[in-house]
Amino acid sequence: QVQLVESGGGLVQTGGSLRLSCVCSGSIFSRNTMGWYRQAPGKLRELVATMPSAADTNYADSVKGRFTISRDNAKNMVYLQMNSLKPEDTAVYYCAARIAGYDYWGQGTQVTVSS
Repeated sequence: QVQLVESGGGLVQTGGSLRLSCVCSGSIFSRNTMGWYRQAPGKLRELVATMPSAADTNYADSVKGRFTISRDNAKNMVYLQMNSLKPEDTAVYYCAARIAGYDYWGQGTQVTVSS
């Protein structure tokens, strides 16, 4: 079974930084497209960043230049470094993996940015 577990969320002030981590088990990690999504109260879940491979990354326009997705295939880990955080970044952040055409999700970790 595939399991993804996020960690690293918390409460920070505007302009602060957080690093989210996600460990993935139950699949061949290096062959999976990994991603981060977020969902704010009353909003739809939206894409934050994806990393189809060790060399390719994609970002939502709203986070470009501030967030960085990375992965460590040897550790089955994917990370999201978040800098210059804004109140509008407040959301539950979810780690995701696309495996054989299906999406798997972690439980989410809360990120709150105070204004």
